[in-house]
Amino acid sequence: MAMITLQQAAQWCDGLIDPKYKDVTFSGANNDSRQIRPKELFVCLEGLRDGHDYIPMAMDKGAAAVLCSRDVGDVPAIRVADPRKALGQIARHLRQSMDMKVVGITGSVGKSTTKEMVAAVLSMGYRVSKTPANHNNDLGLPMAILAMPEDTQVAVLEMGMNHFREIAYLSTIAQPDIAVITNIGTMHIEHLGSQQGILQAKLEILEGMHPTGKLLVNGDDPLLREIQHRQVVEVACFGTQGPDCQYLGRDIWEEEGRVCFQVVAGERQFPVELPLEGLHYVPDALAAIGVALEMGVSPEQIREAMGRFSNMAGRQETSQVKGLTIIRDCYNAGPESMSAALAVLGKKPGRRVAVLGDMLELGVCTQAEHYRVGRIAAEKADVVLAFGPNSGRIVDGALTGGMSCANAQAFQERDRIVEAMKRIVKPGDVILVKGSHGMRMEQILDKFLEEI
Repeated sequence: MAMITLQQAAQWCDGLIDPKYKDVTFSGANNDSRQIRPKELFVCLEGLRDGHDYIPMAMDKGAAAVLCSRDVGDVPAIRVADPRKALGQIARHLRQSMDMKVVGITGSVGKSTTKEMVAAVLSMGYRVSKTPANHNNDLGLPMAILAMPEDTQVAVLEMGMNHFREIAYLSTIAQPDIAVITNIGTMHIEHLGSQQGILQAKLEILEGMHPTGKLLVNGDDPLLREIQHRQVVEVACFGTQGPDCQYLGRDIWEEEGRVCFQVVAGERQFPVELPLEGLHYVPDALAAIGVALEMGVSPEQIREAMGRFSNMAGRQETSQVKGLTIIRDCYNAGPESMSAALAVLGKKPGRRVAVLGDMLELGVCTQAEHYRVGRIAAEKADVVLAFGPNSGRIVDGALTGGMSCANAQAFQERDRIVEAMKRIVKPGDVILVKGSHGMRMEQILDKFLEEI
């Protein structure tokens, strides 16, 4: 990681320091005193808890200095009006000082998987760093940049949002050379009003890009397909439909545990095999392949990287546990990803049990989308157990789709749904567990597995 002096960081964020500490250096940053590592900058945020109260703990664990908004005594510190904003300023200046390319990735669904795929294929030809786990917001992305090795050649940065201007802020920090928009769905529509609003928010990724940058968009998405005719930067499409896709996937088929397709990119054509289940992964892979080809990675290297790709834990993670097939997909959920996960479940042999949590931040679409997911679940699963305030709408949809009341049930309490799972699930069953991150569906699954 890059070593930054307090004097340098203070200049970058218009902060104040005690001159005697100007040569103190730090590398990396963290706002959690429990996870702080030696030599990191401890970022003091004020929320439910005041980060300033945890400075002694952070310093005891080896923090080099603190980024704070008030006097903290005789401690190496940078004092600013807003530590959160200052962290972004420091990260932006560090990014500018590093000789690397940046790939920025956003979208309603699939951005984390796409980030992982892009990092995997680019690692065949470059030294790559990426945002870990869910570090895709105004805290996580700057911390990811500060944690990157100095010799990083390409940074792959995921950018998330649920309000306008959040992607714009992240883009001005990351300053992507290549940007990817995976799709325009309905997640966060509660705050953005419509899919056009979501499109507008995702396009904010252009605000930090260099004019010579390139934008890759999903050509199968009608909202994204149209923007190639009206953007100031160069735009290329990836997808599975139509001649407008510069990175086209065709002859797509799947068999046990893998998806296969042919890539057509101008004069270049080559096959790819993905060790994943579900056709919904093909556009993510095509986005990564497009980025890789733009950056000079060979088809042979792309095939090798894709052939051994492994997704992040908790993303459609399939395992055999206690005589059951478990599909753990608890990281997040929206209507599009729910439909994709249910499609995978529907192809599994044996009795299929869908344990579905609420999808959050859908606003006026909440009732309709939960009902629609219930209708889909009735086609793909033999049993539907729904959890959360909107579980009744999932069950309503399942009943309309032909399920019986015995096989479609709604629950408001974790203990109750766990008890139902213990009664209903039998050896040999396939269980999909999926819901929005805030529903903590992994807790339901873990408790069930502990108690059977």
